[in-house]
Amino acid sequence: MATRKKHGIRVGIGGWTFEPWRGTFYPSDLTQKRELEYASRQLTSIEINGTFYGTQRSDSFAKWYDETPEGFVFALKAPRFATHRRVLAEAGESVERFFASGVMRLKEKLGPINWQFATTKQFNAEDFEAFLALLPPEVDGQAVRHAVEVRHDSFKHADFIALARRYGVAVVVAGDSQYPQIADHTAPFVYARIMGTAETEAQGYSDAALDLWAERAQQWAAGSTPDGLETVAEPPRKASQRDVYLYVISGFKVRNPAAGMAIIDRLRKAG
Repeated sequence: MATRKKHGIRVGIGGWTFEPWRGTFYPSDLTQKRELEYASRQLTSIEINGTFYGTQRSDSFAKWYDETPEGFVFALKAPRFATHRRVLAEAGESVERFFASGVMRLKEKLGPINWQFATTKQFNAEDFEAFLALLPPEVDGQAVRHAVEVRHDSFKHADFIALARRYGVAVVVAGDSQYPQIADHTAPFVYARIMGTAETEAQGYSDAALDLWAERAQQWAAGSTPDGLETVAEPPRKASQRDVYLYVISGFKVRNPAAGMAIIDRLRKAG
């Protein structure tokens, strides 16, 4: 039987290698090879972006596992070769190759897989269901969580929500962005990417906005849908507790670690 460790609320950023973070997030005297070690002790999760663009070395996943503390979680962006195609039903080989590349060497630190689609990809129920059927619920006895990041308005459809719920796949919540927002609960976890950090705010967001996102994370974890977010279909009949993965992405990227840490601080103070 597949096993999974409960994660609660995890907050992080996209990647850990970004030159402008040196001296702003990372201490100026920290060697580059220790950046992941440092970042993973300030944040509780990181979304790996490199897996979207190409296959990573199997040993890299094992190395990342060893460099991060117990309880830390990685989300992975799935390869674009699987999602950026005209016929999604033909993505099976790309999906299999991805899971054979070494990602399972992250073991219990493997969080959700984010399958991000092009902004031009429109909803086709038959083809999208064929794609969801390709996503393995477990690999090598370990449960695998999947999220889909759709970025076209045609996905604001009750049939799409029904499909996501049928397969237990989360719909990525786009926060503070130009992409369509779909905040319906469709899985035992929530995956959110907030993209509104600004240069004018020392912590990326105003205190009020940081308070709001921390509160929303707690509401998601409790099983409710926060006010002010757009949904498509009727909510599930029964609310249940959910794990939450919240990533500060894009925006004014230099400030993203500060925003993530500020949200974590608020969650800790809230108990």
